[in-house]
Amino acid sequence: MCGRFSLATDQIILQEQFEFIIHEEINYRFNIAPSQDILVVGSNGRNRVGVSMRWGLVPPWSKDLKIGNKLINARAETIDQKPSFRQAFMKKRCLILSDGFFEWKKENNTKQPYRFIMKDRLPFAFAGLWERSDLGGEKPLYTCTIITTTPNQLTKDVHDRMPVILSPDTYDRWLDKDFQDMDTLHSFLSPYDANLMDVYPVSDFVNSPRNDSELCVEPLNSL
Repeated sequence: MCGRFSLATDQIILQEQFEFIIHEEINYRFNIAPSQDILVVGSNGRNRVGVSMRWGLVPPWSKDLKIGNKLINARAETIDQKPSFRQAFMKKRCLILSDGFFEWKKENNTKQPYRFIMKDRLPFAFAGLWERSDLGGEKPLYTCTIITTTPNQLTKDVHDRMPVILSPDTYDRWLDKDFQDMDTLHSFLSPYDANLMDVYPVSDFVNSPRNDSELCVEPLNSL
């Protein structure tokens, strides 16, 4: 499961690295939680475009917004079998930008939060899916989910799942709605190389989604 992450990287860096256009300011977010609006990068056929979407996918056939609370993640192994994700996997794939994600490990009768990042400290892209719903009132509601896979050598000691992190050379094909080679798409959904990642413990300040400051991402031994 991936239920909390951060994106506190300068907007200029994000746009240069992921080559997208956006018509709004990207605010620093240190503790992003489900049901909140998050930065999603998609394609309009000509350019990559950044937009805000609610985290927690609401399928177009659903009549209940609360279903999104249960669909913050999609398992890679069954993504093309589940009615909630099947059509989005075919046509509505996206990048969900992050610079770190959190998982909790049971230690001494408590749960210790850990933050996973890249060794080079650069942001990265989760594999995501998006959908459009008419349950948002006057305006359409756009929602998304993060795809998860089996853990790599670094994450397995903390959690039995990890978010799918895409390699840059897969971005164009992942975002292309006309690219439907299922075997290739599934090959993108493997655990990310643990040798390129790092992890460190953080304060339980991150436990509450109401807390959204640099304290959420500071290494525990530096506080």
